[in-house]
Amino acid sequence: MSHAIADSMTMIGRSIRLGRRNVDTLIMSIVLPLLMMALFVYVFGGAINTGTGYINYVVPGIILLCTGYGAASTAMSVADDMNSGMIDRLRSMPIRSFAVLTGHVTASVARNALSTTIVVGAAVAMGFRPSASPLEWLAAAGLLLLYVLALSWLAAGLGAVAKSVESASALSFFMLFLPYLSSAFVPTHTMPPFLRGISEHQPITPVIETVRGLLTGTPVGDQGWIALAWSVGLLIASFVLAVALYRRRVND
Repeated sequence: MSHAIADSMTMIGRSIRLGRRNVDTLIMSIVLPLLMMALFVYVFGGAINTGTGYINYVVPGIILLCTGYGAASTAMSVADDMNSGMIDRLRSMPIRSFAVLTGHVTASVARNALSTTIVVGAAVAMGFRPSASPLEWLAAAGLLLLYVLALSWLAAGLGAVAKSVESASALSFFMLFLPYLSSAFVPTHTMPPFLRGISEHQPITPVIETVRGLLTGTPVGDQGWIALAWSVGLLIASFVLAVALYRRRVND
């Protein structure tokens, strides 16, 4: 166990250092959600009726969009390691197979924490007025952390099988697209029946509704338990899948 922890800490330090050097990815993980928030609030917000101030409605969805982008970039980082010869050098060393992926996932969580904090700060400057108590903020942050971990491990698995950085980007595209088929930007009851069914039975909608309820005081109901179940299930499945795909690729 001590060797596994040491291996993971080494790879975490490496991934964080690489993340600091890859400034363009960090900037885009911040700029893209900010631009999307400004677009929906100032361009579309006046025409969308959600029964409350639109910025209070849309910010939780923007946060999920932000975390999706940050997690998707993990696939490209892992794919770059897999195809640049880095993994071949590590194969000759007694390093645990999941340590490399752990480094990338931890760097993704750190990057997401920074970008999400900046996005929330910008949202407050634009008029977002959360009513959450410190405990509710903590619960929302915990759920987002669980969700980011799940997405990051899934992205790491996709990066492990991608043949190039470009294909890793294509494989992880659904992480950016799926929030648009949820309650992130409009209530699900306004959608056509077939889209409403998709929106209400995918993991992002309950996570958004739970975060929205915790931050703005809207009813959470059963969405909290559903969001927790989706996040935990996705995290377990993603971790197992990522490690299995990495080992299969390394041992080929």
